Amino acid sequence: MSADDLDARLDREPGTISVYAGRLDAPPTWTRHAEVTHYAASTMKLAVLAALHRTAEAGQLDLDTPVPVCNRFTSARPDAPAFSCVREYDNDQDVWDRIGQSVPLRWLADRMIVRSSNLATNLVVEHVGRPALAEVWAAAGARHSVTARGIEDLAARDAGITNLVTAADLAALLRAVAIGATRPGPIASPAACAAMLDVLCAQQVRQDIAEGLPAGTRLAHKNGWVRGVRHGAAVVLPADADPYLLVVCTTTPLAAQQPSGPADAHARRLVADVSARLWRDRHRLTPAGSPATPPPSRR
Repeated sequence: MSADDLDARLDREPGTISVYAGRLDAPPTWTRHAEVTHYAASTMKLAVLAALHRTAEAGQLDLDTPVPVCNRFTSARPDAPAFSCVREYDNDQDVWDRIGQSVPLRWLADRMIVRSSNLATNLVVEHVGRPALAEVWAAAGARHSVTARGIEDLAARDAGITNLVTAADLAALLRAVAIGATRPGPIASPAACAAMLDVLCAQQVRQDIAEGLPAGTRLAHKNGWVRGVRHGAAVVLPADADPYLLVVCTTTPLAAQQPSGPADAHARRLVADVSARLWRDRHRLTPAGSPATPPPSRR
């Protein structure tokens, strides 16, 4: 399938599909609706991870100090009561099994990424604070993304307080972390950025972007999904080519959705197909040092 064929296929899909694709150190090779906002789903956990390491390096917390595991969190809506998560909605029961115990923040951050634990995420947000999340997006140069509330904060959601991302902003954050692992950058020290990349490479939910790659391909990856939403954001690390970024965000309106299972399976396959296409082109992406001309896109 050619790039034009793939773009035409995406045009036929209902809803909005955003793409950012290109090398870490060059202008993007392909963008599509890359500045359009989507509900973040679990891709917001990338900002939480970066904010945690950034806050630790500022000396405001210790990643290895044990903290209590509980299921009670401060709402982002000032007049709302505390809220809780629902165990059945979580992907990681290991964190729930530790309620009433204490664990290191570092362990919670790992579970937040490798198993996409919602409970771990809210615990980390509670310790980091929402202003730190805004600071990390700003440090990465993001233009539109915001992480304004925890997961399942329904009072805040109903008040219009939400979490948004764009494909371009997720790519900017991942780029800042990946490049920051080799030299000082805006997010955190090289050691902290390398630690973040290691966690992202340990991702156990290897769906969407990972499914479009050959088995065993190394990638630093976080995905996110809720009904009508399926996103994948990754730094792909081929053994035979330079690293590259791929972010695909898909949002399908309720009116166009099938029952949740088949709809998500279709979106997941779509992201995998985009990933497979970019993998085939990995040796032909825009090289470093190229002028920042608009990428090949009709948008």
